Amino acid sequence: MSSRKQPGQRPTLEAVAQLAGVGRGTVSRVVNGAPGVSAKARSAVEAAIAELKYVPNPAARSLVTSRTDSIALVIPESESRLASEPYFSAVIRGVSTELADTDMQLLLILVRDQRERDRLIRFVEARRVDGVLLVAIHRDDPLPAFLETSGMPTVLAGRRTPDEPLSHVQSDNAGGAAQAVGHLLDRGRRTIATITGPLDMDVGRSRLRGWREAHAGRGAPDEALVAPGDFTEEGGRAAMRELLQRRPGLDAVFVASDVMAAGALTVLRERGRRVPEDVAMVGFDDSIVARHMVPPLTSVSQPTEELGRTITRLLLDEINDPALAHRSLTLPTTLTRRSTS
Repeated sequence: MSSRKQPGQRPTLEAVAQLAGVGRGTVSRVVNGAPGVSAKARSAVEAAIAELKYVPNPAARSLVTSRTDSIALVIPESESRLASEPYFSAVIRGVSTELADTDMQLLLILVRDQRERDRLIRFVEARRVDGVLLVAIHRDDPLPAFLETSGMPTVLAGRRTPDEPLSHVQSDNAGGAAQAVGHLLDRGRRTIATITGPLDMDVGRSRLRGWREAHAGRGAPDEALVAPGDFTEEGGRAAMRELLQRRPGLDAVFVASDVMAAGALTVLRERGRRVPEDVAMVGFDDSIVARHMVPPLTSVSQPTEELGRTITRLLLDEINDPALAHRSLTLPTTLTRRSTS
């Protein structure tokens, strides 16, 4: 279908976007002189405007530039993950606490499939919110790239890669994992397995990197001691079964989340392995799950609620001053020792 206007038709914003090969939001930002648009995209939009002889509608322009006094917290996960994973509730608490003294409203949006992703894209292009917080970042998720090109103020909890261009806040995942494994080594454990987070997420890859770095100077780590997980309890159970089949003599395991550690502990009990006598264990998150396990779980503590507050502060700054340079912050982690190691 041609993007060019027909005789007698007034060219639309959508027609400009189609001809330029960009999103409607990008055209809006160019028309209104807003920052956050690449030189290539701006040039394409300006050429399309000239070719179509597009003239902005003053009423629509007023709507585009007005504030909604709301931000969206977008979580591309299912309701079951949201309910079972303490990480998300802690982030939400942090975000809502930071917004408590502002006039901003918080919209929680779950994106579970392509239909909901398309609906969110239309929502953002219509400028229904002033900014977006995006949590649970997967490497192949198209949403961060869309938000970047749309010019919508956006801050990520996490990142896609170490050179993430969008503003983001993360915990020291690699450092926390290395501290956990170093603790196990100091306790005399020598065959230390790991159950990773999803490896299409930087958080999963970083915690695996920390496991490897902790073995530096002790010879190359045994990669058969690595089992992939997915941050769910069932994923922890499946990974623990796999590890015991490969290396039945393992004497410790670093698990990349407390929820997975709960699943792994169930399997160890089923197989008659005592924790910590036979197999020591360290988790990650220091969530309520860690404190209520039997025995209580040694875990890497990350300031998840503070992460929620920090991403919100960064987003409010970018909404108030769109010319601000994107920022990257890493929050420290500590090891909380309990009875499993």
